[in-house]
Amino acid sequence: MSTLKVPVNSRDRMRGDPNASVTLVEYGDYQCPYCAIANPILRSLESRFGRALCVVFRHFPLVEVHPLAAPAAEAAEYAGDHGRFWEMHDAVYSNQHRLSTQLLFAIAGTLQLSQMGLRESLIRALHDDKIRADFIGGVRSGVNGTPSFFVNGVRHQGGFSAPELAASIQFAMDALAPVR
Repeated sequence: MSTLKVPVNSRDRMRGDPNASVTLVEYGDYQCPYCAIANPILRSLESRFGRALCVVFRHFPLVEVHPLAAPAAEAAEYAGDHGRFWEMHDAVYSNQHRLSTQLLFAIAGTLQLSQMGLRESLIRALHDDKIRADFIGGVRSGVNGTPSFFVNGVRHQGGFSAPELAASIQFAMDALAPVR
């Protein structure tokens, strides 16, 4: 069973309470159709489990098959520098069917982010170190495709349907519950 080799840390993009009893780490690719399908499922799990769940997103752009995954990851990190990571993240997945550089600029405009700043970030690959570190951490943890999930540091060995992920989250919660 694979485990997360790079612990969740302050460089990660998190949604939810960082002290939650369960942390779900996703390694994702913004051009992966399965990641786009998984995104609203994760949102529903966040609602279901509330403060007990923290979701972390790590970049795993499979650029050989998804050439727009790296620019989308760069755009998300640029947005994150301005406190808008999750808005960019969700907008990219919601509009993945028309993913393009133009879409990234349009989303940035909608989020009231500087399009010139985004252009510079894309040209200079300002967040490449973070994206590469996420990717390498994923490889070290046994990730070989997207989406890949870890629940409290242990690789989720199933599909990414709501019932399957919810069962893994609940199992992790139950494991932490005091024995009666």
